[in-house]
Amino acid sequence: MATRLEDFKINIRIKLSALWTSVMFCYIYGDYFELYVPKKVEELLNGQNMLDTPIKLFMATFILTVPALMIFLTVVLSPMLTKWLNIGIGIFFTLFTLLVGISSISEWRAFYVCLAFVESIITAIIVWQAWTWQKINQSKK
Repeated sequence: MATRLEDFKINIRIKLSALWTSVMFCYIYGDYFELYVPKKVEELLNGQNMLDTPIKLFMATFILTVPALMIFLTVVLSPMLTKWLNIGIGIFFTLFTLLVGISSISEWRAFYVCLAFVESIITAIIVWQAWTWQKINQSKK
């Protein structure tokens, strides 16, 4: 007698929210692991880093706030708005992350390139899941 595990269909909003959560964990771990790159902490303490002006720091904060908000917004916004936000923002972050990953290729940043690749795959899945979001059959209403 074979035993099967119980399974149920997961709501698209939950899938998308979980994917955004995964992306955020990758972003956070990438930034954390970067602290282990030689001289990184020293550069941060000396103010020698890529976020060395208030506007650069604000832009980085804004960019990383968007996917963090998408975790919540995906669950609460209207279905149509949620679909198109996930597609648009997902495309932006897929391309942005690939660009950052490619520009970071070096021996000490191999972890960063790996994470960028994983993040790009996840955001591409977000775009695909949102794009293929099933519609309600109007005749069943």
